[in-house]
Amino acid sequence: MGFFDTIFGKKAPGPGAGDHEKQKTWEWEPLTDIAQLEVIEKESNMVPIVIFKHSTRCGISRMAYRNFESEMPAEKVNAKFYYLDLLEYRNVSDAIATRFGVMHESPQLILIRDGKAVYNESHGGISAPKLVEMLAG
Repeated sequence: MGFFDTIFGKKAPGPGAGDHEKQKTWEWEPLTDIAQLEVIEKESNMVPIVIFKHSTRCGISRMAYRNFESEMPAEKVNAKFYYLDLLEYRNVSDAIATRFGVMHESPQLILIRDGKAVYNESHGGISAPKLVEMLAG
């Protein structure tokens, strides 16, 4: 690998180089309708549910989203992930706050188990390692 390969995105070989090239084993499910909250509540009895609320015009929210995605290890995930665009679906965010008893914030990460919000963080508190810890516990 040469200098230009490194600049233009190819990873240099070495310890952990292959880890960066792995595909993540989870995908975001768009959260676009209040009716999905009923499904989420039921699903959370079988698998933990993660909701990421993101304001697409906010730099802080964009940074939190990117950091979360880059830190989230694919091999340790046992959850279903939902993504909420707050600018398009603010009514869904309001319904989440009411249904799960979580004050609206943006950006915000919420973990739901057995129909209840058991963990939530916002802004700089959003941490993939902390979520992994919560999923394990």
